[in-house]
Amino acid sequence: MPHRRLAALMTASALATACASDVPGPKGAPLIPLPASVRMTEGTFTLAPGARIGLRASGGARVAEELARLLRRSTGYALPVVRQEAEITLEEAGGRDLGREGYTLDVTPDRVRLAASTPEGLFRGVQTLRQLLPAKVESATPQRGPWMIAGLSIEDRPRFPYRGVMLDVARHFFTVDQVKRYIDLAVAYKVNHLHLHLTDDQGWRIEIKSWPLLATDGFYTQDDYREIVRYAADRFVTVVPEIDTPGHTNAALAAYAELNCDGKAREPYKGREVGFSSLCTGKEITYRFLDDVVREMAELTPGPYLDLGGDEAHSTSPEDYEKFVARAQQIVDKYGKRLMGWAEITSGTVAQHWNPREADRAVAAVARGAKLVMSPADRSYLDMKYTQDTEYGLDWAGLVEVGDSYAWDPATLVEGVAEKDVLGVEAPLWTETLETPGALEYMTYPRLPGIAEIGWSRPSGRSWEDYKGRLAAHGPRWSAQSVNFYRSPDVAWD
Repeated sequence: MPHRRLAALMTASALATACASDVPGPKGAPLIPLPASVRMTEGTFTLAPGARIGLRASGGARVAEELARLLRRSTGYALPVVRQEAEITLEEAGGRDLGREGYTLDVTPDRVRLAASTPEGLFRGVQTLRQLLPAKVESATPQRGPWMIAGLSIEDRPRFPYRGVMLDVARHFFTVDQVKRYIDLAVAYKVNHLHLHLTDDQGWRIEIKSWPLLATDGFYTQDDYREIVRYAADRFVTVVPEIDTPGHTNAALAAYAELNCDGKAREPYKGREVGFSSLCTGKEITYRFLDDVVREMAELTPGPYLDLGGDEAHSTSPEDYEKFVARAQQIVDKYGKRLMGWAEITSGTVAQHWNPREADRAVAAVARGAKLVMSPADRSYLDMKYTQDTEYGLDWAGLVEVGDSYAWDPATLVEGVAEKDVLGVEAPLWTETLETPGALEYMTYPRLPGIAEIGWSRPSGRSWEDYKGRLAAHGPRWSAQSVNFYRSPDVAWD
């Protein structure tokens, strides 16, 4: 019998008897990502109309209020937040070091107790608590109860510190509110980084006050960007802005003629070809331009990373590319940020492995002392088609069904790259073929939860057979949130 049906078909007592010892997976609870340890216990907690949310921690007020907001909208209960122990209590871990994102969660018939060392850990635990409640808890309107959780005890913490999504807003632009929804859906699976691909040949999507002609059509003002950063930070997500250089720069070359070696502005471009554009690496104005852009982005971005891309710079000679990146590194260092880029980049502290045919670049980055974010295109690129008949997406890296996106491990994918070399994982979503939020969601779900689990959960205890059973139970959750998701025939959706 699939694990996802155990909680529905067995009594709490029988479930506890069947699953009373520590196991690597949540038997009876369709949790994604898989927690480090779950032990089923006796009894069932029922959230009642008079329940309160208690906060017994020096921080975490925002987390408690967010939990209350989520539960109020679907249960219709008042759920006041109080500074004392209550039916649901968020508290400090009490001497136990769970790390920045770890937490414990204990459910008994009387109460739910969530403990962590930091507000961020509490927030990650809240996402688990949401998944323990019925799927209708995700509804935006009041639903009929009961709201029950089987007794259990969880101790959990992440495998890798970086678990990201990348959203390309350059090829097709998405509004602040659309980005916020993308964040909200992702954090439910403990994603903690949002990589925004802000510039490319087709568009420059962030206001740069010292170069005002860059962004003129479909872009974020600096206040818009600050709002995205603030919203993400409230959900413990770090924004990583990408200004792709020296290639993928036709939008900049069309806006400012002086950035071209011949001094002639390029025509705007809306196609899908890559590798044809390049900043003029021999001109000093290029580095004044880069300095201004990096300075303004550094001022806007509290996170540690500033991504300068560096991929597919086919129109820049290898010698010029190397010189350009060396100077770019100095500029990023000057403004107190850590340089991040795609695996082609010859400097930086974080390199992103993306091309499965060029694994040697990942090995070379590790040899230079860089950490890797693993984003293999044939596993984690969310814009790859599921099947040949998928309405959206591309297939240059192959067809990537849900099982394919789950069947890999960051620490064993590339020979010569070990777990200590890996900072984490990221699921990029390129938007050449994606123009609507519905299209974004269709290509993201159900693949993102599996990639997020690869970044959070230890490989022991993970299997496709178990995972697809847990994944099936998330279909009703997405339906309750009006998510346009792909119903893979490989999953027996609830």
